[in-house]
Amino acid sequence: MATNGATRTLAAIGSPVIALFEFVGEVFLILVSVVRRIVTRPVEWKETIDQMAFIGASSVPIVALTAFFAGAVLSLYLSQFLADYGATTFVGATIGLTITREIGPVLAGLMVAARCGSAMAAQIGTMAVTEQIDALRMLSVHPTNYLVIPRTVAAVLMLPILALIAMWSGIFGGYLIAMTRGVSGGTFMNSLIQFTKPEDVISGMTKAPFFGLMIALVACQQGLRTKNGAVGVGRSTTNAVVISMVLVYVVDYVLASVMYR
Repeated sequence: MATNGATRTLAAIGSPVIALFEFVGEVFLILVSVVRRIVTRPVEWKETIDQMAFIGASSVPIVALTAFFAGAVLSLYLSQFLADYGATTFVGATIGLTITREIGPVLAGLMVAARCGSAMAAQIGTMAVTEQIDALRMLSVHPTNYLVIPRTVAAVLMLPILALIAMWSGIFGGYLIAMTRGVSGGTFMNSLIQFTKPEDVISGMTKAPFFGLMIALVACQQGLRTKNGAVGVGRSTTNAVVISMVLVYVVDYVLASVMYR
């Protein structure tokens, strides 16, 4: 009895560890396959452009809207807090640095993970359970070329643009709310220009391709390993969103620790 209990305990502890290593291994193998086959013909230009439109242009409204209100809420608190200490001249600087370095790129990554990562996983997962991926192989079409590379390239290219849009939208939201809280527009802009440098914008945009790469790889990995019909598609979609969002924060911390050491 004691042996059986110990075995079950070890199995309960070991299963998540094994699942973690399986996940890391599968994502790494997909990344290696992408790197090896990215210049291999046929190049799916049409699919890549379609994915760029889906990830990029179609995500602009939701990214801009969420960033706008994130900047507005930040300005709502900061304007009052800094006014209590007579430091309203730093409202623009604080909002500018926070939005460009962190909130802009992270919000863009989260919105793409929620909107596009889920769609990628659901689409590829549906193809997996209906044996469409096997049909592609029968037609000598490699799934990496047709499914993974277009989504990965599109995510890596579009995330910096979305991050830049999020930065401008967030700062604009903070600017509008700051003026309603007694901070003049000139004071806000002078502080923003004085303390927020082009390097801050560039560093925020530099994070975005890593977010895009991670989101695309995780979504494709979850989609390709889908089993058990509609239930499996739902599980893969949920896993893709949750894992991608967590990894966005993890990668953001790693990159921030390197950039702002």
